[in-house]
Amino acid sequence: MIQRRTLLQSSAAVALGAPALAGFAQQSVTLKFHTFMAPQSNVWLTMHKPWMEKVEKESGGRIKFEGYPAMQLGGTPVQLYDQAKDGVVDIVWTLPGNTAGRFPRIEVFELPFVMSNAEATSKAYWEYFQTQTPDEFKDTQVLALHVHGPGVIHTADKPVHTVADMRGLKVRAPTRQVTKLVGSLGATPVGMPLPGIPDALSKGTITGCVIPWEVVPSVKVNELTKFHAEFDPAGGCLYTTTFVMAMNKAKYNSLPPDLKKVIDNNSGMATSAWLGKVQQGNDPIGRKSASDRGNTIFTVSAADAQEFRRKSRAIEVEWVEDMNKRGADGRKLLDTARALIEKHTKTTKT
Repeated sequence: MIQRRTLLQSSAAVALGAPALAGFAQQSVTLKFHTFMAPQSNVWLTMHKPWMEKVEKESGGRIKFEGYPAMQLGGTPVQLYDQAKDGVVDIVWTLPGNTAGRFPRIEVFELPFVMSNAEATSKAYWEYFQTQTPDEFKDTQVLALHVHGPGVIHTADKPVHTVADMRGLKVRAPTRQVTKLVGSLGATPVGMPLPGIPDALSKGTITGCVIPWEVVPSVKVNELTKFHAEFDPAGGCLYTTTFVMAMNKAKYNSLPPDLKKVIDNNSGMATSAWLGKVQQGNDPIGRKSASDRGNTIFTVSAADAQEFRRKSRAIEVEWVEDMNKRGADGRKLLDTARALIEKHTKTTKT
């Protein structure tokens, strides 16, 4: 009788516990990841996909991703951040600068000759966001913030060796500050998202563009231009562009604690630094795609870069004044960004 009662109690316990165990086992989520990058791009293949695979593995398969490159879920690159904010998709990777002036305080990293290398600058960008501008992306759960490697000038018919060579060119630029940079150097700036570059070059709407080496093959700039001007690191980096990987807040908050922890473990400064490092690490591949075609690659010396610096210095002043008008201390923000970049450059092995 005692044995039978024990068995009944055990059966009852198992029965009561079964729904909870089953519920736990079924607690999984599928997240839609949306971006404008092409499926054959280095960013998609070496950054986005490995990140998703790592999260899936660390969640024991309970987080799954549906990856949608090349705006496959619709809309335009400009709308990506709002797609995450509004829950149209779960996670996006995009340029804050696609929406000019919407995220003004992080534009400090896009000012001319501010960045050092992508890994260190990405660390600085994350720390700056946390300490100086925590409300800049308040509508989403920010997973990572990073920059690409040094920007390069690519032109179809005319090489650029000096600032004077920029005159008469129509040059695509990615963001508000980089558009100002192009204009300050004497070219006619044309703002457009990355996917528009091949068509614009083919039609002559633009005669050049500024992008990092790594993205060159995915938008056929190695085929559609003949000349490339890169800058000797000793003279500084012409510019970089900021990126954000952001998640819908409600979706993040709906995750069970252990899955939230998996996302958290793949967010933050370390992830930001990794994204920046990998992106710049792909620069040699893009550079080779141009040299293999026999294109002309010119390196602007540290001495000649000084003229580019002088011509573009007013952009920094404008940004500081703009921040002051918005109620922020522009000089303090700029000095903080520079100090953080210097700090992380000293401690980052490249």
